[in-house]
Formats: sequence, C-alpha cells, structure tokens
Amino acid sequence: MDTLAGLFSFITTPVSWIIVQFHKVYGAMFGADSGWAWGLSIVSLVVLIRICLIPLFVKQIKATRGMQAIQPKMKAIQERYKNDKQRQSEEMMKLYKETGTNPLSSCLPILAQSPFFFALYHVLAGIANGKPIGEIDGPLLESARNAHIFGAPLASKFTDSADKVAALGATITDVRIVTAIMIVMMSLSQFYTQRQLMQKNVDLSVKTPFMQQQKMLMYVFPLIFAVMGINFPVGVLVYWLTTNLWTMGQQMFVISRNPTPGSLAQDQYLTRLLKQVGAHGALRGRGKKKIVAAIVAKGPDRNDNERKFITALSKQGMAAQADGSVVKSVEATVDADASGGGAQKRQQPKRQSKSQRQTPPSKPSPKK
Repeated sequence: MDTLAGLFSFITTPVSWIIVQFHKVYGAMFGADSGWAWGLSIVSLVVLIRICLIPLFVKQIKATRGMQAIQPKMKAIQERYKNDKQRQSEEMMKLYKETGTNPLSSCLPILAQSPFFFALYHVLAGIANGKPIGEIDGPLLESARNAHIFGAPLASKFTDSADKVAALGATITDVRIVTAIMIVMMSLSQFYTQRQLMQKNVDLSVKTPFMQQQKMLMYVFPLIFAVMGINFPVGVLVYWLTTNLWTMGQQMFVISRNPTPGSLAQDQYLTRLLKQVGAHGALRGRGKKKIVAAIVAKGPDRNDNERKFITALSKQGMAAQADGSVVKSVEATVDADASGGGAQKRQQPKRQSKSQRQTPPSKPSPKK
C-alpha cells in the first residue's frame, strides 16, 4: 500500500494543504489538537472532492443506464457469435459506438477519487511515523499525532501493536473498538447503497447478466471493505465512511428525482406525479415535466410503468402533452359537456315488447 501511495505523492501536498486550511477553521472552534478539528477537516475534504466530482457522477448515471438499455442487444451478440470471440468483440465495440455507451464510464468517480485516497493514506502514514508530509510539519504534525477520535488516534490502525498505539497516547482496546465499529458502518453503508440500487433502480422487465453482476457486487464489495479496513488508519476510515454516506445520499436523491425507466423507483415516482396532478390539476416542476415529455415521446415504446401512468391520467380526465405539461383532455371535456346538457342527446325510440312486435299494425279505416 505504501508503494501505491507513493505513486500518488504528486497530489500529497495539495491534499495536505486543503486539510490544513479546513483545520484552521475547525481548530478555532474545537481547539487545534482536537480530534473533531482534524476529523471534520477530513470530512470537509471528502465533501469538497465529491462536489467537484458531481459532473462525473452524472456521466456515471448515464453510462450505467445506457449499459442497462443495451443489455438485450449485448446478450444477442454473445449468443450469435459465441464461437467467434473476435467477431463478438468487434460487434460489441460497434454497439458501444452506435449507442454512445462506454463500460468504463461507470467507474469514473472511483478512479477520480483514487489519487486523493492514496494521498490521504500517505499523509496519515507520515503523521503516524512522525514524518513531515506536505504542509503538515512542525507544530501541525504534533497536533495531528495528538488528535484522537473517540479515543483512537487519527493515524492508528486495527492491526497496530499495543506499543505503537501507546506511543500515540491511546490503548489497543480503544483503537480496535473504534476501528471495528467504523469498518462495520463502512461495509453496511456500502451494502445498503448497492442493495438500494438493485431493488429500486434497476429495470426489472429485463433479466440480463448485468443484473447478476450487480447483485454479486452487492455482497462482494462490503466484504472487500471489511478485509481492507483493518489496514486503514482511522483518518482513512473517516474518509471512506464519509464518501460512502455521500454516495448513498446522492443515489437516494437521484432515484427519487430521476429513476431508471422500468424500475420500481420509476413506478413509485410516477405514482407521486399522479397524486400531484390529482391534487393540483397540473404538473409542477421543470424536471418532472422533462420526464413526462420523454414518456410522451416514446409513444408505443413505453414500458409498463409509463403505460400505466398515461392510462391513469386518462381516467382522471387528463392528458400528457409533448412539452411535459398535463392538461384536461379534449375527450373528457366533450363527455362532460354531453352529460351536462351542453350538447342535446338524440332521443332513442322506445323499445317494443315481443307481443307488440308480433301484432301487425292496425289499418286505418277507409274514409266514407
């Protein structure tokens, strides 16, 4: 890990500088040597990084949805060219180019975070060893070494020896309890985030190998975090737990506002839109109108959720327009006018009984 961290040493100075700037703010509030000052500095570093990565996150969402949409075509190519791997690869690349998808796009946020992660690990390793690193030296280095989070030094790890932990002014019991709790929270947050994605934001109408892979990752990733977590310093655990919580919250926001077509989340979202239309007689919000406009544009290619939404609108006497707005439908207006007397109904002839139909009409008597 030290070797990997060294590869990202070019970003160590900027990372340490950002932490120091946040520490000046929190140090004035909680005290320079406080674990809260240093811990919140790391949390703020995560928030700053994740805000900068929002454009990449948007690309990740689009890439993931694009990959989900072309899964049936990918499966067909695999079955058609299962004995010709080279042709299979060529057809896959052609499909990616035609649809504008890229399998690697879904990994962009993780790849972009990696340099910061390893730089932070390198910074904390330097603090643990009493070695100046980047902008953290002299009094700042000593302050960081003395910082404790719930009794555990910022630079201590679950696997540290009792002597090494004692040198940092703590006990091995405190360190292992704090790190174990943080590792469990980190793994659970990762599991919940992936489970939320699988249960709510996946197109359930298409069964593909991609879904099986995502389901497998739901169990594999938390195990990886648990195993690797015992070798992470407390400060890195703070970093990783914070980024997991950010990802979970960010994903919940996206699922609630812009769910994947065909997913359970989309069904729940469209149900909320129906309630809004029923309560206000119109649809409010640019984002909502954009989603409805996309549903209207699909026409016969709508999924079950979208067809149910359009049908439910019709039953309410409403109709979705091409611009995403919802207005009272013309058909409903005509029916309402007819039933309310706006258009006079044609009088239907009275129905005759069987005996009346069988009795011939009487002839008029001749005039005398």
